[in-house]
Amino acid sequence: MRYSHIIMIIFVIGLIGCKSEKKQEKQVIEKELGLIEKIAYKSGFEYWNNVDKLQFTFNVDRDTSHFERTWIWKVKMNEITSISANDTITYNRNKLDSISSKTNGGFINDKYWLLAPFNLIWDEGNYTYVHHEKEIAPISKKPMQKLTIVYGSEGGYTPGDAYDFFFEDDYLLKEWVFRKGNQTEASLVTSWEDYIEKGGLNIAKMHKNDEGFKLYFTNIEVRTK
Repeated sequence: MRYSHIIMIIFVIGLIGCKSEKKQEKQVIEKELGLIEKIAYKSGFEYWNNVDKLQFTFNVDRDTSHFERTWIWKVKMNEITSISANDTITYNRNKLDSISSKTNGGFINDKYWLLAPFNLIWDEGNYTYVHHEKEIAPISKKPMQKLTIVYGSEGGYTPGDAYDFFFEDDYLLKEWVFRKGNQTEASLVTSWEDYIEKGGLNIAKMHKNDEGFKLYFTNIEVRTK
């Protein structure tokens, strides 16, 4: 066998070995992810550190009424601009006063609807959770996995609230239930659908139910660094 052929064989074996090691490393990383991380990463949480600016318009249609407000979030600076029909306010979340604190409450609500899977990681330690491998989803009536989280009774804008997240084996949210104050009855039930990818983030644009309620996002822009 010629010397050059021997070198080529060694190179190919080494290349196969590198690919095998990378595959094993990827499998180890996937095995290390817990349930919370799997849900967040399915929605692109691993790309969040690349996001420099996030803009979106929060819309709600109920019966014949329509409500909307736009947010521009300069993530690295933690600067928020709120644009509504009545006013435009810019503030820094690290320096809240009485006016900006009230506006920030709206931002927290709208951001939660947009990025709830990420909040599962951001809010860890502030809630308890229970996982059921098979429950009937409220809208589709399909069997799905269910994650119930209950926030602590102190702190935050809505202490003690509970959320039931419904998802299938791909860990992508399909439906959820909001229960104010962890009451037994649902306060609001909606779908998670019409997903789009922006800057690596996997975002559900539409949340609706059979009662004519629609909450949806438009003008979604993600700028990465």
